[in-house]
Amino acid sequence: MSRPVDERTARKVAEEARETEWRLPSFGKQLFLGDFRLDLIHPHPSLPEESSSKGEEFLARLRDFCESKIDPLQIEREARIPDEIIMGLKELGAFGMKISEAYGGLGLTQVYYNRALMIASSASPSVGAMLSAHQSIGVPQPIKLFGTEEQHKKFLPRCVKEISAFLLTEPDVGSDPARLSTTAVPDGDSYILNGVKLWTTNGVVADLLVVMARVPKSEGHRGGISAFVVEGTAEGITVENRNAFMGLRGIENGVTRFHDVRVPAANLIGREGQGLKIALTTLNTGRLSLPATCAAAGKWATKIAREWSQERVQWGRPVGRHEAIAKKVSFIAATSYALEAMLDLASQLADDERNDIRIEAALAKLYASEMACRIADELVQLRGGRGFETAESLAARGERGVPVEQMFRDLRINRIFEGSTEIMHLLIAREAVDAHLSVAGDIIDPEATTQAKARAAAKAGGFYAKWLPTLVVGTGHRPGAYAEFGRLAPHLRYVERSARKLARSIFYASGRWQGTLERKQGFLGRMVDIGAELFAMSAVCVRAQMDAAETTRGSTAIELADAFCRQARLRVEELFDRLWRNTDALDVQLAKKMLAGEFTWLEEGVIDPSIPGPWIAAAEPGPSKRDNVHRTIR
Repeated sequence: MSRPVDERTARKVAEEARETEWRLPSFGKQLFLGDFRLDLIHPHPSLPEESSSKGEEFLARLRDFCESKIDPLQIEREARIPDEIIMGLKELGAFGMKISEAYGGLGLTQVYYNRALMIASSASPSVGAMLSAHQSIGVPQPIKLFGTEEQHKKFLPRCVKEISAFLLTEPDVGSDPARLSTTAVPDGDSYILNGVKLWTTNGVVADLLVVMARVPKSEGHRGGISAFVVEGTAEGITVENRNAFMGLRGIENGVTRFHDVRVPAANLIGREGQGLKIALTTLNTGRLSLPATCAAAGKWATKIAREWSQERVQWGRPVGRHEAIAKKVSFIAATSYALEAMLDLASQLADDERNDIRIEAALAKLYASEMACRIADELVQLRGGRGFETAESLAARGERGVPVEQMFRDLRINRIFEGSTEIMHLLIAREAVDAHLSVAGDIIDPEATTQAKARAAAKAGGFYAKWLPTLVVGTGHRPGAYAEFGRLAPHLRYVERSARKLARSIFYASGRWQGTLERKQGFLGRMVDIGAELFAMSAVCVRAQMDAAETTRGSTAIELADAFCRQARLRVEELFDRLWRNTDALDVQLAKKMLAGEFTWLEEGVIDPSIPGPWIAAAEPGPSKRDNVHRTIR
């Protein structure tokens, strides 16, 4: 059972896990403050030639392996990745892409790691998810960031050839870590681990696990949620179920139980109580793996949309020549270019280590997961019945087996993985309004004294007196600004003006709702979505200018960027309008009445298939041994 906690305690735990300092500049942070720092992303950052050569060489080998060895239809049909594929990826070095060469890895940059995930995910999303779960959030990343030198030497070489998993979620605990119930009780030079973890991607076959558990506070132990490296074969670990999903059918995801599992104290990552901070810091760059899979899906969708729209003829001409379909083709192509631009820019920023990318990575994850699902939905509609039919069925009757419906299913989890859209909205919003909350301080603290509130009010007055005038007029009002971007300059001026408008809206909302602003999730979500669109527009313009100058794409990149920005501006205007004209309050009241049972009559007249009927046979007890659930890769 999860620990019962009140809302204030839950928020305190989450707040303490935040990285509160901004030691490096952040394009995303400044954007929400109305300060369009184009200089932080332009000229587009680039990698040293040596890093690029090494990355390209590996991509070529990976592409050859994926094209010649991976059968995506087999993985989908059998709901498992064949052992020989996993062994082949290990031999290729794919499990050590982000691990330093000093420990036997490839030492690839974030840019080339993500490009590798794009290749793997396009061959099979399940393969991409396995590689990502191992390296983006599994043992390698937290050990690299927070581990001791001894832990580096002990675990990183193993991670080049072994599979790891990240275990945080519990059956009753998702995004509220204060209720975490898995415990790690100190016992001499060890900890005794007890608890259950849910949705453990790679957990069914993992050799090493990163487990988040609560250490009780006691003499000599500060306690708190802590991170441990646990051997997958340790006595007392049981995989009780291999979960099955609507998409990503080949992933090894399960329910893992720990019963008196002894973990050496030397396997504690960082310090006691640092677990959530370690998890959040790991996710800052780890989240970029999901936009990689989304960008890959977008590029493939662009190819299929182009081919089918030209091939399929209705009413005497290709369907792509009809306006209704042309709009879908345009949206898919322009948005796919934007997803890759955001991914590459955020990855480059992560590699050069001159910027704090926590907001940029979160925006990329949020935006890519949402827009990729829209791309998939439009592609299904564009393909019609063939978009709804499985690739295997299409092939069985002699047509090309295009797995559009599978892409639709596989992408859906990205809006939930590693922070749902709703949680991402709140996480980014918290960072975006940090300046306001810091200034307000005791003004909005219900426990602050009258004197403290008065001092805080004086401090806030000084801050806003200097800040607000900067939001009135800026570079975006000068017709010749950003002239070096040519056709795209008007879009950058729009971004600059909109950033200031967004900051003014946040200021007004902070004054209107004060301490209750954090409960206005509808407003916060739309606010973040505006920021995401502005970041995407910025990334696209910077990328297109670079592409036009350095590649053979020339004016076609500018044309794609222009189309995307025009589409994005329409979405931004709608979001601005809905900041203040919406049904948020009405929706909350209606939901409250529904939860109270006032509309149960609406549920009548149907059968609930989740309630077992007399046709259900008594369920046989499931296997309890790890090897009985599935195979173990050693």
